[in-house]
Amino acid sequence: MSVELGFGALALLLVGFPALRVVTSRDLVRAVLWLAVTLLGTAVLYALLSAPFLAGVQVLTYVGGVVTLMVFGVMVTRKHTGATVAIAGTNRIRGAVAALAFFGVVASAILRTDLSALASVDTPSTQDLAFALLDRYLLAFEVASVLLLAAIVSAVVLARRRDPSPEPAGPAGSEALGEGSSP
Repeated sequence: MSVELGFGALALLLVGFPALRVVTSRDLVRAVLWLAVTLLGTAVLYALLSAPFLAGVQVLTYVGGVVTLMVFGVMVTRKHTGATVAIAGTNRIRGAVAALAFFGVVASAILRTDLSALASVDTPSTQDLAFALLDRYLLAFEVASVLLLAAIVSAVVLARRRDPSPEPAGPAGSEALGEGSSP
């Protein structure tokens, strides 16, 4: 039982605290970086549970790909020169309460589950996973990748803002221009 408590405490430290910082952070870029810490903590927990392939996929896919995409998305779609997202104190408290409530529901579900009744399963190899993704479920895998690509392209199109067109020079501006000069 002490091993489970130690693992739970480590999970709370590696995932719980950074997840709480994600929902209570005032700056959007810092919230995304706290999300990266949360996902990295999840990869550490996978490694501790003897799932190194899943830990590697977690780091490459989520920490490396998704968080980088989110950071670039935030940087491209808004002016980030020291601007922070205004979050009122009550909204930060509501976010923290919602995160703690979700954690409580998940923790109580895990504690109520009898894990000793679960039968041991054969762990598939990386070759079996590759065969499943690239042979048996290739169509679903490709449809999901095209759907994600369409979502990224549409998000960029929707978020792109056009710069206002420059105002034409008024009568005072045109008088100041001499012959042969350009505006």
